[in-house]
Amino acid sequence: MISLDDFKNIHLEDKPLFDTHYHHYPPQHSGELFTTMISWAHYVEYRYATINNAIIILSKDNNGSVLHPPSGKITKDLYTEIIKLAVKEDCIFGFIKKTEKDILTQQFPTLKIEEDRDFFDYVYKTSDLAELPGTKYGKIRNRLNKFKKNYAYTTEDITEDNMEEVNEFLKRWCLWKDCSSDELLENERKAIMYSMEHFYDFNFKGLALRIDDVIQAIAVYEKMNPETIVVHFEKGSPDHDGIYKAINMETAKKVRDIVPFIDREEDLGIPGLRQAKLSYNPDHFIELYYATKESTRTTMLDTS
Repeated sequence: MISLDDFKNIHLEDKPLFDTHYHHYPPQHSGELFTTMISWAHYVEYRYATINNAIIILSKDNNGSVLHPPSGKITKDLYTEIIKLAVKEDCIFGFIKKTEKDILTQQFPTLKIEEDRDFFDYVYKTSDLAELPGTKYGKIRNRLNKFKKNYAYTTEDITEDNMEEVNEFLKRWCLWKDCSSDELLENERKAIMYSMEHFYDFNFKGLALRIDDVIQAIAVYEKMNPETIVVHFEKGSPDHDGIYKAINMETAKKVRDIVPFIDREEDLGIPGLRQAKLSYNPDHFIELYYATKESTRTTMLDTS
C-alpha cells in the first residue's frame, strides 16, 4: 500500500536518479522534467516516490495536491494504489497524458477523465519555426522582416563568457515587466534565476541575441526526448518590436538538425499567451487530463 510516507521532497541531488530513469522512460510533457520541477519548487511543492522501477510525482500548490500517473514500469495494481491514495488524501489524480487516459478508461470504466486544457504543451515542427513557410506564417514573417529592417542583430550561444551579461539582461527584463507586482512573473523570475544559476548542472543550452552589442533577448532550452527540445524560457526587450519573432526563429534554426519538434510548454489559460502560441500553428499538443474526485471514489468502491 502506497502512503504519503513514501514521498520525499525533490532536491537538486536527485537529478542523477531522474536522469537514469528518464534515459529508459523519456518524458513527453515539459511538466515531467526534473529541471521544471526543481526550478519551480519555490512555487509548487514537488515530492516523489520510487515504487518498483516507477517514479510517482505528488505536486502541491495553492489549489491543492495532485497525484501524477507513474513513469516507468506500470501495472494496473500500481494505478489502483495511486487512485486509492488520491481518494484517501483527497488529492486530484491528474497530469494524465492521452496515452495514459486511454489505458485508464479501459482498465477503470467508471473513471471520469476530463481535459486540462490550460496545461496542454504546444509542440511545433522545428522546420516550420525555422523557415516560417506559407501563408499561415505571413503575419509573423512581416513583423520579422520589419524587425530585421530596423535592427542589425547577431546571435551567440549562452556560455560562461556571456553569462553575466545574460543575467544583467534578465534583471532589466524584470524591471521592464515590473515582476514584483505580479505573482506569476515574480515566481517565473525566481525560476529563471535558479535555472541560470544551475545552467550547466542542468545541461541547458541557450541562445542570446545582441543589438548594438547589447544582449536584448535570450532563449533557454534542453533536449526532452530523442525527438524534442523544450524551450523553458524566452525573453526579449520590449523596446524592440518583433524581437520575440527573431529569437524564436533563430532558436529553431539552431536546433533543426538535432530534433524534428520544439515543445514550447503550456499557456496556463492566459488569453494573450494562448493567442501567441496558437499563432505559430502548433503541429500537435501534448494533452493532459485529470480524473474527477467523485469518479475516483466511485472507482475505488467498484474495485474494493
